[in-house]
Amino acid sequence: MNIHESAENYLEAILALGEKGPVRSIDVAQHLNFSKPSVSRAMSLLREGGFVVMDQGGFLTLTGEGLEIAQRIYERHLLLTRWLIHLGVDEKVAAEDACRIEHDLSVESFDALRAHINRELGIE
Repeated sequence: MNIHESAENYLEAILALGEKGPVRSIDVAQHLNFSKPSVSRAMSLLREGGFVVMDQGGFLTLTGEGLEIAQRIYERHLLLTRWLIHLGVDEKVAAEDACRIEHDLSVESFDALRAHINRELGIE
């Protein structure tokens, strides 16, 4: 499914934060440095779209479809960041650039880049 870059960023943030524990909207707002009202509206849209569920305690969980998108974007982010750092780019700059690149690559281009980067870095 095709969704907007901003939605992908929210889903990726929920996935990344979820690795450390339960996630609430305020955690996403702090992680992305967005206002709480902006994140609240985005979470409402993501719930309506079937990408996220929120329990009575306010904790967010990715649905199957939301998780699939988040994992795809997060994999791209991690791989591109690692590669840029390997090329000598500062870690912070690499992460910021990876965030911009990760959304625009086709599946075909990312698969080719992943294969090349994994060979280059000795990851198979």
